[in-house]
Amino acid sequence: MAGNRDSRHPDDGTAASRSGLILFWIYVALYGGFMALVLVRPDLLSLRPFGGVNLAILYGMGLIAAAFVLAVVYMLLRAGRREGPRA
Repeated sequence: MAGNRDSRHPDDGTAASRSGLILFWIYVALYGGFMALVLVRPDLLSLRPFGGVNLAILYGMGLIAAAFVLAVVYMLLRAGRREGPRA
């Protein structure tokens, strides 16, 4: 039936939006930290703390990894909100 296709609670969309925005702002803070480092202390980005790779590359790769982790967290949060088995 087309009318019974979506059995989620009406507040699920609001909760998903809220958790998505929280995760978004976490990523904005991480990216803002990178931009602040670029603007305020660009000399730190040339440091090579691990195996000859500079901090700019490490932070950039960390941002990519953080985006992936936050996407997985969001997916798990959304999956946990489902009620009952899929039809």
